[in-house]
Amino acid sequence: MWPFGTLGIPILVLTHYFLYSSIVYFFGIASVGRKVVLALVLLIPSTTFVVARGAEDGIWNTLYYSSGIWLGVAITLITFFVAAWTAWGATRLFTHSPSPALYGWAAVALACLYSGYGIWNARHPRVVNVVVKIRDLPPAWQGKKIIHLSDLHRGRVWGAASLERVVERINAEKPAAVFIAGDALEGRDERYAEFLRPLDNITAPRGVFIAPGNHDGALPSLNKTKARVLKDEMVVVDGLQIIGKSYVRRGRSRNVGEMITRLPGYDPRMPSVFIYHAPIQLEQAKAAGIDLQLSGHTHGGQIFPIQIVTRLRYGKFYYGLNVDGDYAINTTSGVGTWGPTMRTGNHPEIAAIRLESM
Repeated sequence: MWPFGTLGIPILVLTHYFLYSSIVYFFGIASVGRKVVLALVLLIPSTTFVVARGAEDGIWNTLYYSSGIWLGVAITLITFFVAAWTAWGATRLFTHSPSPALYGWAAVALACLYSGYGIWNARHPRVVNVVVKIRDLPPAWQGKKIIHLSDLHRGRVWGAASLERVVERINAEKPAAVFIAGDALEGRDERYAEFLRPLDNITAPRGVFIAPGNHDGALPSLNKTKARVLKDEMVVVDGLQIIGKSYVRRGRSRNVGEMITRLPGYDPRMPSVFIYHAPIQLEQAKAAGIDLQLSGHTHGGQIFPIQIVTRLRYGKFYYGLNVDGDYAINTTSGVGTWGPTMRTGNHPEIAAIRLESM
């Protein structure tokens, strides 16, 4: 969800130039030496993040965490400096001598407060209750609660302790089953498997199921848990077809509908739950007879105002429950974070879905 590919570097440069220019203007920095120091202070942490995200050990994880925090703060600073420029410009319509420093300090103070809230918020997931009606739902699932998780991102920053707290919240809901829509792990280091151990403590009589996401590089680590990894596979549990598909990476194409209908034993007339990391190819899933799709990937935007970009990319399906006839999709904001360990403008969540017959 974060644009740090080919477009990432130009975006970082442009946004940090905006920050640099804003700070220089609002605080009246004139010295060439101070301007050079400011430029380095702004750019080095973000450059470190780009480098650190490609390495997965020791000091690199520490740099990944600290530079990621800065990246989140920088995004928030940009937002408040945009507001500061707007307020300063509006003030100049009514007076000839507004103090730029006043607006600069207000932007910095508000950005720090909002960032602090975002760091706290990222560590306190909420339970969100949803009701989904499925045609011909088997009696064994009628009125039962399932848990929909996504984007745990264990490994680089998030460890086992925070997942243990999530598991405690899950067990308190007494779910029949748990579905994880990808990105359980972050990275390819198989030593991260220990951070998923709390998943083995989930109490769900009908099972825990995972479909791999775009960050689940250490697939053997997923297989070391008691959860069932569904990689383009289907299982039938008490009359409910449970299908999981591996995430299709950018540049590759595969029709979800064709994959589903070619699964051995799949019956479009039977009720089904489809676990797929991203809220895409919805029409194909619907045409294949899927009743409920469970997705994540978007993080709900994670940091304001990225929600705007995420919504433009995925439309109304970027977050929450959407129903179209017999087909429903629930996109969760996830319980973890990628990059900045912050959440502003949304909340990490555990989606508790009650299944009812249509």
